[in-house]
Amino acid sequence: MTQMPYYASAEQVMRDRSEYARKGISRGRSVAVLTYADGILFIAENPSATLHKIGEIYDRIGFAAVGRYSEFETLRQAGVRLADVRGYSYNRRDVTGRVLANAYAQTLGAIFTEQMKPYEVEVCVADLGDDPRRDELYRLTFDGSVFDEPDFVAMGGHAEAVSTALRSGFEPRLPLAEALVLGASALASGAAAANGTAKSGSTSAATGSVAGVVPPQTLEVAVLDRGRTKRTFRRISGAVLRDLLGVEDTPDAAAKPAAPAGEPDAAMAAAEPNGPATESDSDGAPESASPTRATNRPRPRPRKGKASTPPGDTTA
Repeated sequence: MTQMPYYASAEQVMRDRSEYARKGISRGRSVAVLTYADGILFIAENPSATLHKIGEIYDRIGFAAVGRYSEFETLRQAGVRLADVRGYSYNRRDVTGRVLANAYAQTLGAIFTEQMKPYEVEVCVADLGDDPRRDELYRLTFDGSVFDEPDFVAMGGHAEAVSTALRSGFEPRLPLAEALVLGASALASGAAAANGTAKSGSTSAATGSVAGVVPPQTLEVAVLDRGRTKRTFRRISGAVLRDLLGVEDTPDAAAKPAAPAGEPDAAMAAAEPNGPATESDSDGAPESASPTRATNRPRPRPRKGKASTPPGDTTA
C-alpha cells in the first residue's frame, strides 16, 4: 500500500510561518520610537540592564527591535558591519537609514521564504536628519515588509494599544520631557492591555509622571540628539531619566552613621556577654561597673630603659 506524500500549498506554508512569527513577537514587551524637537526618541520596556533592545548602528542611525533577542542582535551586528564597510569604502554620508532598511528587508524576506523557521522579530531603523522634516523612521516586519512611518513607530505584542495612545497625544516638535512622558504613558497602555485591564497609563497630576505602571528602572531610553556632533546616539538613565519623567527620586535606606570615637559599635556590643560598658554621661555619672571590661583592660607597660618602682620605695 502506497502512501500519498504530504502536501501543503504555498499559501498555507506562508500562513503558518506568519502565525508562528506573530506569536513569538506578541510575547515581547513593546517599543516606541517617536520624533521630538531635537531628535528621535527610543523608549522600550526592558527590565534587563545588559540585554539591550535599543542600539546604535552609525553616527546618525539608531536601531530598535522586539522579539527574540538572539535574532535581532544578529541583525543589529550585521547592520553595524554593513554601515562601517560602506562608510569606509565610499563616504560616511552614503550610509543612510534607507540603505540599511533595504538590506534588512532583503535578509528578512530571504529567511522567511527559504528557511523552515522565520525570524521572530520586528525592527525599526531611525535616521536622524539635519532638521525635523528630514527624520526617517522605517519599520520592518518578520517577512521583510518595509513601512515608512512619518512621526512614530510602535512595535510589540500590543502595538495597537501603544500606537493609539501615541496618536492621541503626539504633536510635532515636542520637547524631550513631554515626548518621554508620552512614550512612557503609551507603553503603560500596552502593559494595561497585556494585563487585560481597561486602565491605561495615566499621568499623575501632581508630578506629571507616569503612574506606577511602568517604573523608570524598567525603561530603556535613548535618543538621537541633533545637537551633538558626529555620534548623536546617547542613552538616558538614572537620575536624568527620573528628572525628565518628573518622578521623585527614591533614595536608598540611609547609611548607618559610624560610631563616634570612644563608643563601641553594634558588633562589639553583641560580642560582650554583659553588654557594653557605658562611658560617663554629660552630667558626670560614673561608668557602669563591668567585670568583663575590667579584666580585659590591658595593663600599662613600663617604659623601656627604666625600672618600675614598687609601691613605697623611693629613689634618690
